[in-house]
Amino acid sequence: MENQHDERAREKLEEAKDQVILAISETMDLYGVTPAAGKIYGTMYFKDQMNLDEMREELGMSKPSMSTNVRTLQQIEMVKKKFQRGTRKHTYTAEKDFFHSFMSYFCQMWEREVKMNMEAIHEAEKMLREIFEDESISTELRDEAKSHYELINQSKVYYRWVEKLVDSIRTEEIYKFLPKDTEK
Repeated sequence: MENQHDERAREKLEEAKDQVILAISETMDLYGVTPAAGKIYGTMYFKDQMNLDEMREELGMSKPSMSTNVRTLQQIEMVKKKFQRGTRKHTYTAEKDFFHSFMSYFCQMWEREVKMNMEAIHEAEKMLREIFEDESISTELRDEAKSHYELINQSKVYYRWVEKLVDSIRTEEIYKFLPKDTEK
């Protein structure tokens, strides 16, 4: 039986955890996930591991909702499936290294941005080149195509820079320029 001091300490402990879980859930939109997924992640952050039934019981969510949100968190590498011998239930653990979570998610998003935009730029350049190299097209349209071509060509500088940023994050070279502060 807990004494009165332990009861108050337990209440404060739960309140402190709830504050952090709430803040995490409200800011998870930065990672492209819903507050519900954030609440799952925040709850798991304070646990070693949980299965879907334990999550559902603790959070009061439906199993399909839990499953969908956990799968989303897995895709962005904030939750990992753990193998547990002797059980058929999948067990999950939260990534507790915020640096890893940040780097993984934003590198994925930046790589997606670069890929999509560079593909579009290459296609657009072909079309624009056809216009400004065709002498049968008016000078006005050829000049406009040339202007657009130069504009989108300049944007490649940004996308190459983003590629370097991602590479420096993935290789952790970025920590030479922006070290992790080890003080808490």
